[in-house]
Amino acid sequence: MDLVRHLECFVAVAEQSHFGRAAEHLGMAQPPLSQRIQRLERELGVRLFERTSRQVTITEAGTLLLAGARELLAGHEEFMATARRIRDGETGLLRAALSPDIADETVAAVLADFPRRQAGPELELHELSTAQQLARFASHDLDVGVIHHPCDVTGLELGPVLRRELGVLLPRGAAAAALDEVPLASLTEYDLILFPRSHAPALYDDLLTTCARNGYTPAAVRHGQGAGFVRGLILSAGAVAFGPYDAQPADVRDRDTENGSGVIWRPLAGAPLAWRHSVAWPKGRGDAAVSAFAAAATHALRTTAGARADAPQRPLHLRPASEYWL
Repeated sequence: MDLVRHLECFVAVAEQSHFGRAAEHLGMAQPPLSQRIQRLERELGVRLFERTSRQVTITEAGTLLLAGARELLAGHEEFMATARRIRDGETGLLRAALSPDIADETVAAVLADFPRRQAGPELELHELSTAQQLARFASHDLDVGVIHHPCDVTGLELGPVLRRELGVLLPRGAAAAALDEVPLASLTEYDLILFPRSHAPALYDDLLTTCARNGYTPAAVRHGQGAGFVRGLILSAGAVAFGPYDAQPADVRDRDTENGSGVIWRPLAGAPLAWRHSVAWPKGRGDAAVSAFAAAATHALRTTAGARADAPQRPLHLRPASEYWL
């Protein structure tokens, strides 16, 4: 039995004191209305109305139940209204994440743009690796995030894939620092600093594979993520690291030796390496707030990080551990 609909019929008859007027008020025929009232009386085990050929009178039992029926209907309407607001992103909490390599300017742009697109929900923003985001999606502890490709996107919906080309961070005194573009093969003498493999295993393997295919196989791979730690390794340990231009401070991007730091960023010849990002969220769980965050993050990556569309005009195929363009 649809209790809510039956209670609506009960309240309407009680207020109209007439089955015909109550049926008209509810937008239904009178016979089905009478049948609903009879079934409700059977379910409750009490008589709600006294009926004669001329009038309908609520019984004492009906009077005692009427206030409770109205309260239940009001609670149901409030519940449904709250659900609609959450669905439309007008209230609640949106748990979102950005990957650690996203530059400060891009983070600020996302935080500034999201409230303009969706004023209702509170944004709870986290810094999480791709692996951490995928784990939180699986445990239903994250609503939306910006992930790195390749990764296993089974069960996720994706925004457009955007590409941020990577350059190399190397000692300013290195011979390759004087080049306009640095070939990967010229880095052979240097160790490589990468993020821990557990943060994005498929991406980690993909980067090393691409380096090898382009003539660079580092003697050792060191792990680090903090900007100061990575720069310290570059200066003292004969190592290089990869990163996008937008994520570098001005002194690292500066080619002027007098004004620059001991580390310099240079583009890679042929742009063989790139971060590939997209906004991701669990299938079937996208709402207005998720859409607003996706639009804000995509716009911020395009405008502050120089990201550009990377999706080819071919379908995306998945393999167990990674994602590939075939």
